[in-house]
Amino acid sequence: VQLVESGGGLVQPGGSLRLSCAASGFTFSNYNTNWFRQAPGKERELVAAIGRDGGSANYADSVKGRFTISIDNVRNTMYLQMNSLKPEDTAVYYCNARWLLVRADYWGQGTQVTVSS
Repeated sequence: VQLVESGGGLVQPGGSLRLSCAASGFTFSNYNTNWFRQAPGKERELVAAIGRDGGSANYADSVKGRFTISIDNVRNTMYLQMNSLKPEDTAVYYCNARWLLVRADYWGQGTQVTVSS
């Protein structure tokens, strides 16, 4: 079981990035899937979440209207499209898949996103 993230990097304020999280060993369709982030000196926070039905998404107020979470069940990959990025979005971003009924809680390795001019 593995989650492999990609897509982080350095971007100017107002720019966009798309993070990817590819799963192996399980399928996203059975799991609640989430993106978290952790900035230096701060606690990890939930940024976006999508239910097992793939249709209901929720976002932190700080990213609502700018970030979009999605899942491609054919590629078994989840994404976080981030637009209108701000310096306060700078953090390490983690993808996460959970199915508490079977006590499954998987994490990606994290990818750094830096928003700076």
